[in-house]
Amino acid sequence: MASRRIAQSSVNWAALAERVPPNQKPNLAAFKTKSDKYLRSVVANPETPPKIDWSFYKKNVPVAGMVDKFQKAYEALQIPYPADNVTKLVEAQEKEVQQEIAKFVKDSEARIADFQSQIATLKALLPYDQMTMEDFRDSFPEQALDPINRPSFWPHTPEEQEPGAPNAEPHH
Repeated sequence: MASRRIAQSSVNWAALAERVPPNQKPNLAAFKTKSDKYLRSVVANPETPPKIDWSFYKKNVPVAGMVDKFQKAYEALQIPYPADNVTKLVEAQEKEVQQEIAKFVKDSEARIADFQSQIATLKALLPYDQMTMEDFRDSFPEQALDPINRPSFWPHTPEEQEPGAPNAEPHH
């Protein structure tokens, strides 16, 4: 796997901070600090290891074959770039969240249409200060006073509407 040099963070911290709830801001700040520290330590080191003058050591080290052995080991050393095992999981989770968002938007648009029809119905009504009891009954039959089918007595609480309740007025 080819390694790539990280020169700067690819995270848009300002955009991320806008989406983080206020109670999570300290956690984001701590995470950003750790990320910046890691980035500084990566950038502080050179991209390629320093070149070694093997001929100098071959002339000055008296033990035969020692420098060749170290040179072979040094040149064979390869530090692998970590394998990316999570990008596919994150992308799958992102697709799942996008589907949830699309469903929520669709449901919200349906709710908005329903609420707009309710608003249109309410705007089409007579203003309450011009409405008579008959107009109210015609507009809201389930809420209007119906003394024949649903008689109600003051204070209009369910416990006061039971027959034989102490404050219930007698039927005439």
